[in-house]
Amino acid sequence: MTGILERPAAPGRPELHLESDRLGWLASGPPAQRGPGVVRRWLSRHGRTLAFLLPVLAIAAVVQAMNMGGSPQRIDDEGTYTAQAWSVLKLGELAHYTYWYDHPPLGWLQIAAYTGLTGAFDRYDIAVVAAREAMLVATLIAVALVWVLARRLHLSRAMAAVAALVFAISPLAVQFHRTVYLDNVAVPWLLGAFILATSRKHQLVGFAGSAAAFGIAVLSKETFLLALPFLAWTMWRAARKETRRYTLPVAATIVVVIGFTYVLFAAIKGELIPGPDRVSLLGGVFFQLGSRVASGSLFDPGSLSAKTLGMWWQLDAALLVAGAVAAVAGLFISRLRVIAAMTVFLGLFMLRPGGYLPVPYVIMLLPFMTILIMGVTGAAIRRFRRRSTVEAGAPRRRLLGGRAAGAVWVAAVLAAAVVAVPNTATQLRGFLLADLDKPVRQAQQWVQTNVPKESRVIVDDAMWVDLVESGFDRDNVIWYYKMDTDSAVQAQSPNGWRDADYIVTTDSMRTFPTTFPEVKGAIDNSELVATFGSGTQAVEVRRIDADGLDAAAEQAAGRTAARAALGEQLLLNPSLSVSAEAAQTVSDGQLDSRALLALGQVLATTPVRLESTPVLDGETGDVRRTMVLRTGTAAGDSRLADSIRSIQGDYAADRVEQTAAGVRVTYSVVEPDVVR
Repeated sequence: MTGILERPAAPGRPELHLESDRLGWLASGPPAQRGPGVVRRWLSRHGRTLAFLLPVLAIAAVVQAMNMGGSPQRIDDEGTYTAQAWSVLKLGELAHYTYWYDHPPLGWLQIAAYTGLTGAFDRYDIAVVAAREAMLVATLIAVALVWVLARRLHLSRAMAAVAALVFAISPLAVQFHRTVYLDNVAVPWLLGAFILATSRKHQLVGFAGSAAAFGIAVLSKETFLLALPFLAWTMWRAARKETRRYTLPVAATIVVVIGFTYVLFAAIKGELIPGPDRVSLLGGVFFQLGSRVASGSLFDPGSLSAKTLGMWWQLDAALLVAGAVAAVAGLFISRLRVIAAMTVFLGLFMLRPGGYLPVPYVIMLLPFMTILIMGVTGAAIRRFRRRSTVEAGAPRRRLLGGRAAGAVWVAAVLAAAVVAVPNTATQLRGFLLADLDKPVRQAQQWVQTNVPKESRVIVDDAMWVDLVESGFDRDNVIWYYKMDTDSAVQAQSPNGWRDADYIVTTDSMRTFPTTFPEVKGAIDNSELVATFGSGTQAVEVRRIDADGLDAAAEQAAGRTAARAALGEQLLLNPSLSVSAEAAQTVSDGQLDSRALLALGQVLATTPVRLESTPVLDGETGDVRRTMVLRTGTAAGDSRLADSIRSIQGDYAADRVEQTAAGVRVTYSVVEPDVVR
């Protein structure tokens, strides 16, 4: 069967090219300052394209940008890529820890370039949101390129627009497009590679550009190398026989040269092959191909593979099913055969036994699945609408069978749309309105406000940059993954988790493999001091007890008893009046010892009422470190505030505020041993 790229143009109809009829404006840009006549002709020529594409881009921009910092919740992986991009700009280093060749660096170098050129890190309080803005730009470029590739594969403008729209607003797509993944950076380059590989004019330049784009895609995310055979197949089908002997070798050479730059980079640094106490490129490759823990069987509900596929399924089951079926159907349509074969291969590779399934793997599949769904739908509609007359050389049975197949597919797509539209509306409402990242922000703010800057804190990488920029020493903010894997971090912590003061746990950390003993030891030997959110969204701030929880519990019991004894004495003071709630807190030994001592001092000169001992947001309330006092007059409250501010040293208050409710006194989270 003759491929669509090899067929001659229909009689009386000019052959379509990107440089001419098909989106030449994307190749050369609109004419600038050539006169109103030229502009009118350009708009007349490309008006229909703009009418279809611009609304899709506008919708994609709104869906991607609105509430992009609120949903989904920040995760560790995107924090890592953000921190690496930040390190390139702020520290002049390739990564915030030792770069160990787990991924090629070109992906976060592009994020760094965008954030550096736009000042994104300076415009946002949360570093990950700055990197998410880069994902927004990458997604909009990818949406436009999905349109172009769909048109190159002879989809109608309407079908190309729907493919681009589904790629932009599917809940599965929004979830992953908003997240800072290197795959999002690589997708536009891969799409560009396939578009340039279909060049019919100037093929040497087109194929060279395709090879360069593919090389950049692979150095942005190494898993995109899986698409190489299918890109080569596309070039082979598109290449003219008389020029194939040099266009294809040139493209192959460019791919090899770009890939070799990564090898050369490692060789120059002396990190090509493994050695003692040295990272290496080959070590990183061996880890990715053989050392990673397998994701398990899809039929095991507890496996990573099952959980990953389950998450995809929950987000957009209709797209996954339609995309899989369209990939198989596309094998029988010449113009779709290459990307259909690639999608089938990528799907089977994902399901291979004993392999590792990355959570963002679906990002690579999304643009091709949406094109295939609409490409097969377009072909089905054409068959369905075909008149039931016998075409020249076509038996009636074959014609009617084709119409029936087309009708079945169109009906199936409509049924999938009926299922998908309500789900999409519900999911998008969550993306646009829900603030799932609030617990992370609250925990981060709590740490920045309450934890002494000299403390060592083990954190999810999602907040690493923000804590460092808030004043914590970068060596004292420890990405939890490095506790058991980085010799440099281990050298700074000779006693392991005992050298840390706090650990901020997220769901990824709490479900971290127990084979990492330092992280597990830190969690197991820590007490909860503040928690934000609930369920899998919960973020906990825990204080690590170097002597273990048993010893910490014994010490805490002693402090509580001492506070209770001191509090009982204060309650007998006739100059102190207390609300019922505050009296219970004091007698139970729950009021911070510094507050008790401050009360004892001011009661010597001033009658005071202890109005309340509020629990701060997120805190457990086991120890109340805030109290509200009143004297009965504004002038008396002012003198009371000054008196408490005069207390220094271990007894000093962290904040003293005069409010309408009284003098609000708050102490730091670290309570010294002032009572025993």
